[in-house]
Amino acid sequence: MIKRGRAALCAGAAAVGAIALSMSVAPSASAIIGGHDATSPYPFMVSVQKDGKHYCGGSLIKRDWIVTAGHCTVNVEPEQLSVRVGDHDRTKGAAAKVTKVVAHPGFSYEPFRDDVAVMKLDHPVDAKPVEVAADAGPAGTDTRILGWGMTCEDGSECPHPPVTLQELDTELVADERCSENYDAANELCTDSPTKNAQACILDSGGPQIKGRPGRWELIGATSRDGDADPKCATGPGIYTDLTAHRDWIERTTGK
Repeated sequence: MIKRGRAALCAGAAAVGAIALSMSVAPSASAIIGGHDATSPYPFMVSVQKDGKHYCGGSLIKRDWIVTAGHCTVNVEPEQLSVRVGDHDRTKGAAAKVTKVVAHPGFSYEPFRDDVAVMKLDHPVDAKPVEVAADAGPAGTDTRILGWGMTCEDGSECPHPPVTLQELDTELVADERCSENYDAANELCTDSPTKNAQACILDSGGPQIKGRPGRWELIGATSRDGDADPKCATGPGIYTDLTAHRDWIERTTGK
């Protein structure tokens, strides 16, 4: 997720402290503030890794394709990227290299538009993909977000993002709650019943899901902060509506 007026939340863990001070230069990656260790299996959960370090989240939608945020493709080449799939531990799980990166043709970084991309893996992985839902649902729909990374606002206070996957229960809220160049037709305004809890740096591209354990459906990908407060955990977050981009995803991945 990207903070308002700052760079994307998908950078190497080693640079977390520096990112907190200078996010205006390049895209960065973060974990969920106010979440807790994952309680269910998520075989589709992906750690996108740049030069061997967690960089962004993603979701396995086909055994050799993942979907993530468009801003996770900025200033990176496929040969720099690899993935770990299907384990709560971001250092474990099925491993693969990325051979192709395709950002949505309408993707724009400033202002944000169509913040979605797909990545082709060098071989099918032994993990169960998740289906993109037919629709996200109305305001009030219960959802859940997943990610690894910083668990606090100040990177100097939590310099080592968690190795264990974090989850946070969330819900879709009224579109007018989100204010940062929000596109109601293609994005999801999301908040959490938990106070001061939201995605942040290194969660970019990670899944927003609905349903229940064993029957999850994918509806969103973590994009950016949704209000004028520079703190991640205050106010709603903006998630790319993957159900609105389902046709493009299916065409691009050959589904």
